[in-house]
Amino acid sequence: MSSGLLTLVGTPIGNLGDLSPRAIEALGAADALACEDTRRTGRLLAHIGVRVPVLIVMNDHTEAEVIDRIIGRLEAGERVAVVSDAGMPGISDPGERLVAAVSARGLRIEVVPGPSAAVTALVGSGLPAGRFVFEGFLPRKGSGRGERLRELATETRTVLLYEAPHRLERTLTDLSVACGADRQVVFARELTKMHEEFWRGSLAEAIERCGEVEPRGEYVLVLAGAAAAEPADDAQLLRALQEARDSGASTRDAVAAVAERFGASHRRVYSLATGKQR
Repeated sequence: MSSGLLTLVGTPIGNLGDLSPRAIEALGAADALACEDTRRTGRLLAHIGVRVPVLIVMNDHTEAEVIDRIIGRLEAGERVAVVSDAGMPGISDPGERLVAAVSARGLRIEVVPGPSAAVTALVGSGLPAGRFVFEGFLPRKGSGRGERLRELATETRTVLLYEAPHRLERTLTDLSVACGADRQVVFARELTKMHEEFWRGSLAEAIERCGEVEPRGEYVLVLAGAAAAEPADDAQLLRALQEARDSGASTRDAVAAVAERFGASHRRVYSLATGKQR
């Protein structure tokens, strides 16, 4: 078997002091380094005084193209390290397809643990951390987004989401329609940096804050899980329908979201929405 080694290295999400001695050692021992942005990674390498002979650009667009090239190096006995711009490779960043391909060839893989924005936000949120689900970025549009939102409406575990600042208000609004305006959420931004912030409140309050304070920096949303489902009466369903409509949902989308959220029949909720109860 080849003596080559693929090493996934966790890198700081903000504070460079979080780079571990083992991560520095792994980067220093690499014959090649796969990274999203050579300039950003170059600054990290300069900071720790490490020079890697070969830098390979591996981002969302190029990962599939460079897999064979990296495997060739591993089969030749080289050590190839992988980093993302921040955090753990493969978590909403390139790396997953490469690891699957290298594993399928029976080549060696190791992981040097490091910072993770999702876990950092979770443990600082104050929401239940014993069971959680990581959703990453929601689909930006189409049926996939709606389907994912409907699933989150009934998810009882704490949910972790990533979002960009310019899409934050829209995502909070969609979550409010799907989950109810009173669902608790924590958003964390600029984690480990000078202006780190944890904000806590309801989805309705979070939307209001977006109108008052311009979102800046990358966000982790920590969404409270749904309460155990109980049979909803008509008054509850009507209030939820009104909340959804107030958030800009069409009658069709409001009915689908409320039916999913409360486990009620679509026909019953539609009848309440249109005033056509029998």
